[in-house]
Amino acid sequence: MTALMFIGVAAIGYLLGSIPFGVIISRRFAKTDVREVGSGKTGMTNVLRAAGKKAAAVSLLLDIGKGAAAVGIAGLIFRDKTDTVAAVLTMNQSAKILAGFAAIAGHNWSVFLKFKGGRGVATFMGGLAALYWPAALIGAIFLFGIGFRTKYMSLGSIIGAVTAFILLMSFYVAKIDFILPYPPFEYVLYAMFGAIFIYVMHRDNILRLFNGTERKIGEKAKAKISPSINTPK
Repeated sequence: MTALMFIGVAAIGYLLGSIPFGVIISRRFAKTDVREVGSGKTGMTNVLRAAGKKAAAVSLLLDIGKGAAAVGIAGLIFRDKTDTVAAVLTMNQSAKILAGFAAIAGHNWSVFLKFKGGRGVATFMGGLAALYWPAALIGAIFLFGIGFRTKYMSLGSIIGAVTAFILLMSFYVAKIDFILPYPPFEYVLYAMFGAIFIYVMHRDNILRLFNGTERKIGEKAKAKISPSINTPK
């Protein structure tokens, strides 16, 4: 029964993550298919190119929301499912991070888009916000601060994710209660593997950053799909 519940949590997370808000919003705001613009990805940065600032903001919030919703639903499903407090907490936390990763997978390889999508940054941050929002907030500050300051959202995404992980690890190791009680180890794992995953998903952006060919925020998009140029989330 417990195994089926974990499978169900993963399926729910994946399906929520698979909802292609970037495609829906870009069509709604600009009658444009975001997959045919710029990098062809479905995240905020490419929606910004395809449909403008308002569409990008709505897409970002919805992509964050589906990550948070996946984690929240998992927490509800695994609430009070065992006789001991320790077991409840462990299963609840494990279910949450499973749902969070499933949502990221759904966003990046959506069943509704022939297993294509974005890079999972916003969905990762949404899941982290539902797990331990102070780390997500500070990570997002670095993400957008560096992204808009340098005009390279790919760079901001990587640094934001790594910052969130370092904060969580620091709170856990030092047993620091920062607004909330210090995070459990499961949340640290979520942030660590999420940061690694985001780095891997941006490896082509990293090469272009070193080569000086990475597209900046605000550069005019081309209607022709090319290899990923900036970081959709």
